This record gives sequence, C-alpha cells and structure tokens, in this order.
Amino acid sequence: MAGAQLIRALAQFGQYLLPAAFLIGAVLSALKQRQRGQLVEQTRARGQQSALLDMNWREFEMLVGEACRRKGYGVVETGGHGPDGGVDLVLRKGGELYLVKCKQWKALKVGVDVVRALYGVMAARGATGGFVVTAGRFTADARAFAQGRNIELIEGEQLLAMIQGAKSAGMTQASTPAASQAPAAPACPRCGAAMVRRTARQGGNAGRAFWGCSAFPACRGTTAIE
Repeated sequence: MAGAQLIRALAQFGQYLLPAAFLIGAVLSALKQRQRGQLVEQTRARGQQSALLDMNWREFEMLVGEACRRKGYGVVETGGHGPDGGVDLVLRKGGELYLVKCKQWKALKVGVDVVRALYGVMAARGATGGFVVTAGRFTADARAFAQGRNIELIEGEQLLAMIQGAKSAGMTQASTPAASQAPAAPACPRCGAAMVRRTARQGGNAGRAFWGCSAFPACRGTTAIE
C-alpha cells in the first residue's frame, strides 16, 4: 500500500516536473544558440585574426561549431573530454562522419602530433574525413602529414574567410542586400581553399582588388575580380 501511494505521488509530481525540465532545456538551448550567433557576428564584424586570438578555447570551439552548422553539417560538441582521443566536434553530413580538433593557440604553431592523433581516431571510428582548426598556423611537418589523408588544416585566415562566407542563421546569403551586390568568393585554383578579397599594394595593379588564397603564404593562388 505504501509503495502504491509513493508511485501515485511520484506520478503527480512528474506531471509537473517533466514539462518544466523540457522548458528549461529549451531555454538553455536557445541561449546557447544565441551565444553562438553573437560569436559569429562579432568575429565577422571585426574581420581580423585578433578576433580569434581574443577568445578563450571554449568560445573558439563554439565559433568553429557554428561555422560548420551554417555550412550544413550536423554538429555535436564533445569538448574534447570524451573517449574519442580529444576530438572537440563530431560532424555528420549526408550520412558521413567527420571529426574536428580545435586548437586556439596564440603563440605556438600546431605540430604534426595533433594531426597524427586525429588521423588515428578517424581510422578507429571509420570517419570519412577530419579537420584541424587553429587560430594561428601549422608547421610544415603537420601540412606534410595531412597530405593525402583527407584531413583539412584550417588556419586563422581561412577560418575568418569561412565565417565571412557562412550563411546567417535562418537566412541565406542571397537574401541579404550586401551579398546580392558583392561577388561570391571563388575557390583557389591551386589548392581549392576559400579565397578572400585583397587589394594590390604595389606594381602595375596597385590599388586594384583581386581574390587571394586564404592559405597565403603557403599557397599564392590569385584570381582576378571580374
């Protein structure tokens, strides 16, 4: 009898507790999404690498995750603390799995050990590809190891270009006046990375705008702006 009364009491309590729990979860999710959107817009407005360097590691991971969401990936933020070799983001798109490691390092270049560790986790989990994202740069050894292993290394300037070209939350680029007036950034003809708009400072084309590879100086691909 006592057990039955306890069950009835818990059932009555649960009918109020569960909706409240769902409501709290929805509010927290909305607040987190708002924070992600603010990070993207603040970084886009500044448009400089210092915007990435001024963040803490957690904000940097949130920014990278939101940039991936706006490129059509489903994103799970793991925070690098799970049994996954320190992977920070798990992406899914078209039924395929991608793993992301974020390194918001202000002084050191990201070395080959980080890239090698991600490759090992990719092999263990059967991932289609992987990304290592940093606010700074990679060493030559890290770049050499990534070649041919379906790992994309994204440096600070390239990440900024991704954010500048990402869709705004809830709308496409084409729906904004600025996007309809400016030409879309092409892919680099040499390495395929996103290109950014630059202005020539010297020579016969001084003062003219052109597309330059976001991976400069590692890649020096250019394209004229028509």
